[in-house]
Amino acid sequence: MSKTADLDTEKPDAEEETSGEREASTEADAGASENRQLEKAAKPEDEPADEASAATPQQLGHKRFVYAGYMGGAIAIAFLLSKIGNMAWYRVSQWKPQWGLGDPKDELIMGVSAGIGGLVALYYWRKKRARQYIEEVAEELSKVTWPSRKEVTNSTAVVVFTTLSMTVFFALMDQFWRYVTDKIYSF
Repeated sequence: MSKTADLDTEKPDAEEETSGEREASTEADAGASENRQLEKAAKPEDEPADEASAATPQQLGHKRFVYAGYMGGAIAIAFLLSKIGNMAWYRVSQWKPQWGLGDPKDELIMGVSAGIGGLVALYYWRKKRARQYIEEVAEELSKVTWPSRKEVTNSTAVVVFTTLSMTVFFALMDQFWRYVTDKIYSF
């Protein structure tokens, strides 16, 4: 028996539906509509109408890479400046011990480096041309079709196999030509 036949036996035809049933369904629809309107009116205006949309995070798209790039740049600048500052502090303390600098103070150097890194990132964020360029690069990169894990694994296997086979081939050729040249020069 087909699925359509099952549905036909369970559901009465539209013509068989009584007027009472139609009125009851219309009243139920009207009641549900009124309930929805009351719920909307009871909610404060600053709350979203749909709870599911409030729980869904907003997607940033390609801009998340821009934000991550600026954050990574700030961290990289802070890291490099902390290393340079640490080395400079140590060199100056060795060069001029009378200044009494002592060992480098990491908490001071890290704080200053982090501040400078953040300011540099903020400076380039506020520069319209730099930010526009970086956003365009991120947008183009988001259009790239990246290979799947299987494709990368297969390509890597091909490269490793080819490299190993060529290594063995050239090692054997080297041994063969060494043998030939030894025989030629031994006459």
